[in-house]
Amino acid sequence: MSVAVIDRNDVVLRGRLSAPAEVRTLPSGDTLVSFRLVVRRPEPRVRGQSTDTLPCITYDRALQRRVTAWRAGDVVEVEGALQRRFWRTAGGGTASVTEVNCRRGRKVPRSASPDARTA
Repeated sequence: MSVAVIDRNDVVLRGRLSAPAEVRTLPSGDTLVSFRLVVRRPEPRVRGQSTDTLPCITYDRALQRRVTAWRAGDVVEVEGALQRRFWRTAGGGTASVTEVNCRRGRKVPRSASPDARTA
């Protein structure tokens, strides 16, 4: 059996945008848009954290245009894959981050968001 059949790396998130997206140009010249989504945990604990803030990025230009139009607090849904990105630091070391590399995304209409139904 091939690895392509065994492995699966699909992520679907729906949550609130925590802050406006940031546009960065990497040393390679590629444009990267990064943003963070606040999502509720499926089973909140009585004590402790009930949400997570997850880092997301996209290299897709069409998605970058949409993401940069989103505002903090907007409810959005993204699809992508979990990845770990590495780079060299100014001191010559290596740093990394694990994030969701998004290939699709959309703003969720207020009537479809769970918060809107309970308000």
